Amino acid sequence: MSRATNAPASRARRRRRLEEAKGFRGSRSKLFRIATEAVDRARKLATIHRKLKKRDFRQLWIARINAATRAEGLSYSLFIAGLAKAGVIINRKMLSEIAICDPEGFKQLVEMARKA
Repeated sequence: MSRATNAPASRARRRRRLEEAKGFRGSRSKLFRIATEAVDRARKLATIHRKLKKRDFRQLWIARINAATRAEGLSYSLFIAGLAKAGVIINRKMLSEIAICDPEGFKQLVEMARKA
């Protein structure tokens, strides 16, 4: 009986990992051990950065709303508090879009927040 080895499976594992490391610089795409470490790190950072992306976008929306409300003579915090008291439920993404695309509509929202 011939000797059975794990060569096909380990070759496939090695090939898969080097495929994932394609596009990395230098030995990070050529040498198996270094490529494995690079791919593991890339996956870890991709997960972290998916979470950070949400935080970054929220910051951007708040900055846009703040700029638009200050142009109307109101601070961001007073604007948000006023909208909450007025019972207006619009998320920050939509508020920033309204501020950019529909300045007249945004002025109405600012007036609602002022009254409340």
